[in-house]
Amino acid sequence: MLNLDALKVFLAIAEHGNFSEAGRRLHLSQPAVSQIIQGLERQLGMQLFIRQGRTAQLTESGQVLVPMARELLNSAQRVEQTMLSLQGEVMGEMTVGCSTASGKYLLPGLIARFRREFPKVRINVLVTSRESVMGKLLGGEVALGVSSKLIEHYDLEYQDFFKDDVILIAPSNHRWAQYRKIYPDDLLDEPMILREEAAGTREVLLEGLLKHDISSDMLNVAMVLGNAEAIGMAVEEGLGIAFISRLAAARGLALGRIVEVSVEGMSLARNIYLARNRRHPFTRAQEKFWEFVTSTKAEIQATGQTVSK
Repeated sequence: MLNLDALKVFLAIAEHGNFSEAGRRLHLSQPAVSQIIQGLERQLGMQLFIRQGRTAQLTESGQVLVPMARELLNSAQRVEQTMLSLQGEVMGEMTVGCSTASGKYLLPGLIARFRREFPKVRINVLVTSRESVMGKLLGGEVALGVSSKLIEHYDLEYQDFFKDDVILIAPSNHRWAQYRKIYPDDLLDEPMILREEAAGTREVLLEGLLKHDISSDMLNVAMVLGNAEAIGMAVEEGLGIAFISRLAAARGLALGRIVEVSVEGMSLARNIYLARNRRHPFTRAQEKFWEFVTSTKAEIQATGQTVSK
């Protein structure tokens, strides 16, 4: 009989590619992790990892085991939580993947309100790229995903989560700060800080600019950063102007370090979605969270608008 704890250790190493990091995440020493994996390899009669210095690479057998181990652990979690739910309690643990700045700002408050109603549910938030969120959702590594893009896939189901404004910000001492209104062509001469190519805010911006016959190669791109908060700080330092989520800009706006500048004829926004994988049955806790988001959409939107003011 396979030991579920051993499978947890196996998946942690597979995810992080390192015995020490897996041990740190699971609060185990590296010798304990090595001993557990050696025992699992003996039980299965095959090598699961190739050790190369500090890294551990999955063997072909290990790659085959990953999805089955994940399915076993998910099934065990559903059994445990279902039995507990028969006692009238909603409890358990889940991970929500998040790829958007707005999601990072909204989820903590949303989770706090959910846990006031269901205090025995623990929710972890994994912040990563949009592609990674969807890959982990399809692979069963996360229960739900927050993303700004609908990816067509038979197994995925979405619900609207939040409408996020994408605004132009400039340093508070910028010449635009006095009137705070410009025309699209004015953007061409200013150093601009962009998100990376895969970012949702960048896609929204470039689509909006194309409506005014402005292509990406016409912009004076001073810098590309992969983090909305870092972009806000770069704008504060006077390194350029930028388009970012209104939620991500809220701190700098409130402190007066940056200003919002409207662009004539441009109103940029993107829809944020909560996604689930229909192939993986919900635990009761996951179902309650999905329903909670469905029933509190108006409150979520209002909360986001309040945060951004």
